[in-house]
Amino acid sequence: MNKAVILLSGGLDSLVSLDIASKTCDVELALTFDYGQKAFEEEKEASLKIAKLYNIRHEIIKLPFLSEITNNALTDDKKTDLNDFREIWIPNRNGLFLNIAACYCDKFNYDFIVIGVNKKEAQNFSDNSTKFIQNAQTFFEYSTQKHPKVLAPCQTYDKIEIINYAIDNKLDLSLLKSCYDSKNNSGKKHCGSCMSCKLLKEAIQQSKNPKLLEEIF
Repeated sequence: MNKAVILLSGGLDSLVSLDIASKTCDVELALTFDYGQKAFEEEKEASLKIAKLYNIRHEIIKLPFLSEITNNALTDDKKTDLNDFREIWIPNRNGLFLNIAACYCDKFNYDFIVIGVNKKEAQNFSDNSTKFIQNAQTFFEYSTQKHPKVLAPCQTYDKIEIINYAIDNKLDLSLLKSCYDSKNNSGKKHCGSCMSCKLLKEAIQQSKNPKLLEEIF
């Protein structure tokens, strides 16, 4: 079976992408990135639990410079608008993550890099798009010896399809961390008001099991 490394944030897309990928790949390593985001501690906790559930090794990659050279609401406490995609855009974030994972591929002989992206968010974030994924793979043909492929199992799914996959396959959604700002909301796991929370809530409301709202929020 082909071996893989996954970019694991602890959110819905990365959890479902991991589950799908694990059916065809031996996912051996999960990478979670600390770039100074407000939600890092919660993301780390969720990612650790998910990695443990799937019995895969987990590493934290620290990227402190990324918050220092960008101006966005995910890392800057002075910025509070977490519903404007222009305010939460971080230039080349997924490109940077994929390139770091590609270094691991050469070292540990991984065939695939798994990333959780979806069709809905690709409308506003170009580094979630199918074209981005395809071009990243081309780049690795020149920058690595392993030439890993990028596997994005959810890239053609919308959020409702992703949550329904999780329901159908009985994934433990209590593990999720899909919020940008829970640390500033009385310790709640999900604030319920940022863009990420709103997209998740809308998807759950239209899913096969709307009662999941009570469990996750």
